[in-house]
Amino acid sequence: MNTTRLEAFSDGVLAIIITIMVLELRAPHETSIMALRPLLPVLLSYLLSFVYIGIYWNNHHHMLHAAQRVNGGIMWANLHLLFWLSLVPFATGWMGENHFAAVPTALYGTILFMAAVAYWILQRAIMTEHGNDLLTKAVGIDLKGKLSPVLYALAILAAFFYSWISQVIYVAVALIWLLPDRRIELVMQDEDGSRQM
Repeated sequence: MNTTRLEAFSDGVLAIIITIMVLELRAPHETSIMALRPLLPVLLSYLLSFVYIGIYWNNHHHMLHAAQRVNGGIMWANLHLLFWLSLVPFATGWMGENHFAAVPTALYGTILFMAAVAYWILQRAIMTEHGNDLLTKAVGIDLKGKLSPVLYALAILAAFFYSWISQVIYVAVALIWLLPDRRIELVMQDEDGSRQM
């Protein structure tokens, strides 16, 4: 099977996740700018989660672009990833509404940790299906992919002592991934160039 339906389904789910998150933002009843101040934790948690969903969407797109076919294992691994990402709106709302309290902050990190694990499983399923192909070359040692779950685990523990440390870690991991990761694009360009020669 080709990747078209899997990618379209995933894009739709990720769009719904973002929509659910934005619908959780409640407009204040006052018209002054100060009326937004109590909403600042909610807005900040929304912004962080929006960036994370965007990062997953971008990397998911590139990964599936490198794949030429999918099988049942890849489809289930993809659903596993979407399950954890679908929990992001709940954790985002709970964390923001409770001003980054320990338990909601730890749950947020747990969901990010599990999403990272699920992404890794999906990546491995695609690599297994395709053998030694473009994706395997592009991923390489995957330092960011290995570092992220470790940082999430530290953030989960830190939430019970100083939740602001967890927030700094979540932002740092997002910034690490926000920097354009062109590994797949570069390998595919090299492959296309060598085919034209």
